[in-house]
Amino acid sequence: VMARRSTRVCDAQPINPSIRKDEAKVVDKVDVSGEDKPQVFCRCWRSGTFPMCDAAHVKHKEATVDNFVPLIIECKQK
Repeated sequence: VMARRSTRVCDAQPINPSIRKDEAKVVDKVDVSGEDKPQVFCRCWRSGTFPMCDAAHVKHKEATVDNFVPLIIECKQK
């Protein structure tokens, strides 16, 4: 039996609470070519170092039971 997802908006809270609210769209382009370590990007909109992750999602997840985790990109060297 598949669980049914709720489609209601939870209290109409914005996903992005404070990051670059003066912009119509928040878009970042990051060149990760040549990086020797994984690049970790924020997806919870709580990072103080946005667009990079600073692990703010951990506290947010504990408070809201959301399932946000960062996006991790590795550059595979040829």
